Amino acid sequence: MSHALIELKGITRSYTVGDGQLTVLKGISLSIEEGEFVAIMGPSGSGKSTLMQILGLLDRPSTGQYFLLGHDVSGLSDDEGAALRSKTIGFIFQMFNLLARTSALDNVALPMIYSGAPNRDMRAKELLQDVGLGDRLDHAPNQLSGGQQQRVAIARALVNRPRILFADEPTGNLASAQADEILAQLELLNRSGITVIMVTHEPEIAAHARRVIRIKDGVVVSDERTERSRGDAGGGTAVAPPRQKASASPKFKLETPDFSFGEFKEYGASATRAMAANKVRSALSMLGILIGVAAVIAMLAIGRGAQKAIEARISSLGSNLVTLSPGATTRGGVRGEAGSGSRFTLGDIKAVAKANPHIVRVDGNVQGTVQVVYKDKNTSTSLTGALPVYGPMRNSEAYFGRFFTEDENLRLARVVLLGQTVVNNLFGKENPVGKEVKINHIGFKVIGILPIKGSSTFRDQDDVVIIPLYTAMKRVLGKLYLNSIPFECDSPETIQQAMEDVGVLMRHRHHLPQYKEDDFSMRNMADVQAALAGTTQTFTLLLGMVAAISLLVGGIGIMNIMLVSVSERTREIGLRKAVGAARRAILAQFLIESAVLSTLGGLIGIVLGITISLTLSTFAGWAAIVTPEAVILAFVFSATVGIVFGFWPARKASLLSPIEALRYE
Repeated sequence: MSHALIELKGITRSYTVGDGQLTVLKGISLSIEEGEFVAIMGPSGSGKSTLMQILGLLDRPSTGQYFLLGHDVSGLSDDEGAALRSKTIGFIFQMFNLLARTSALDNVALPMIYSGAPNRDMRAKELLQDVGLGDRLDHAPNQLSGGQQQRVAIARALVNRPRILFADEPTGNLASAQADEILAQLELLNRSGITVIMVTHEPEIAAHARRVIRIKDGVVVSDERTERSRGDAGGGTAVAPPRQKASASPKFKLETPDFSFGEFKEYGASATRAMAANKVRSALSMLGILIGVAAVIAMLAIGRGAQKAIEARISSLGSNLVTLSPGATTRGGVRGEAGSGSRFTLGDIKAVAKANPHIVRVDGNVQGTVQVVYKDKNTSTSLTGALPVYGPMRNSEAYFGRFFTEDENLRLARVVLLGQTVVNNLFGKENPVGKEVKINHIGFKVIGILPIKGSSTFRDQDDVVIIPLYTAMKRVLGKLYLNSIPFECDSPETIQQAMEDVGVLMRHRHHLPQYKEDDFSMRNMADVQAALAGTTQTFTLLLGMVAAISLLVGGIGIMNIMLVSVSERTREIGLRKAVGAARRAILAQFLIESAVLSTLGGLIGIVLGITISLTLSTFAGWAAIVTPEAVILAFVFSATVGIVFGFWPARKASLLSPIEALRYE
């Protein structure tokens, strides 16, 4: 006894045309039993294709009820309809609707991706061999004849072992010999137990069915059993598949399969095919991302290089160093020179050394401008009188020769260390160590050359000479007081406490009452470094913003291209939905394509950005340092741009109705 598979009750379908309604189906009621071979006939515009689309869950009725396997499916959601199509229904389309640039094997396996079925390639190969295309597995549709393409479409329709097979004008684009072959395939499938519903307008094609339903003007005008049906009664060579019991539940509980590696692989391959088919357009789309990422890499490299250069300059002045300087008086709104308000003595050096246990070294400095003469050459330079601790405190140990000793300082020895600029001005390529120079007409023996510090914003740090402090105060500059007292702490964490203790000490030594301000100042290198680093970060941020704008422009370009891609591939979207793709699957596909496009542009941009940074560093002499963090940031940003700007086109694609997408021209 046959099992009622499909039942329609009062199905209507209307479309809005202008200000009115066009009713295509007008109260269709019929039932189709399991295992039947039904042909739906009618002239163009009669509603037969619309009826098949409703039966295949590609469209929804305006009114009425549609029962499939005993369930009312007229109100299923898009995703529930997709899941049911994937498990129950197979389609053979009139125009084949094969994916271009995709092999026959992948076309056949496509529905299994959305159903989550295992062994996709094995199943697809078996079906292609069954339809006589075992030697055409890797051929694209444009490499196959019309009959071969239709056989691929049949194999695709059968891959998920459907219970119902819909064929829309299956022989409409084929020659007579090919048409007979396809009809023979449909009859064979029907004898194996599959319910076949075929739409045609040719009586000779409909004659192959066992039941013919004729439609005219949206209503059923006849429903007849054919001679073939009566002749075949009681004899089938194939066993029908097990019947499913109808459920009393009004709705299906259908779940979309979890996202699988097979889906990800298919979407990646689809993205590659789409880019390969439109190489110039894809390259122009990636150009914006490429430029933006390259700019981000280069700008961050330059900013990082500038920061490192600043750290190197600060380090050359000394680590954990604090400079204590005398204050200046202010009278009548006019501020005096440094030291006019307070003075530092040699005794202050010993007092500062005891002010805090974390102070490890203390120096005393005097400065002045002097004339240095060697033979017939002379130069004006800066002289610093210092204690022997000056070298280790400021990373200024002599790189050639030696530094002076405490004994030489106490006995006012006339020894000097020269900066590299002074050496170049006076000696050229001659070795100055051991030679005698005159400083303000006083003879000094050169005992060492200071390490190269380079130029800062304010002065050339190598245009300097260093002599013992006592020698400078009593023999050269004639100063009784110090210009500054630098002291060094044992770690950055102890600097603040040491500065507070030294401040208390100096106020006590200078007898300052509580209401008076300090007559001295202290500056540590960390403050200077923070100020310069802040400036560098601001500069880098501005450059990064310019680069980010390039990325945003590139993202807008990708959005535009993805919108064009959705428009061009609307029929493909309809096909994917017809064979079981849920909204989530279409959304994921186009998001992945967008991300692949932007990520590929980002990877090329990273290579270009690193190349630009190395070029600037090598040939322009700029400090440019590419960090792994910058590369990761640029990569993540480029991929994010693709996802963010690709979301709207992807969502637009996912919301397309399957039947509207298939009808798109």
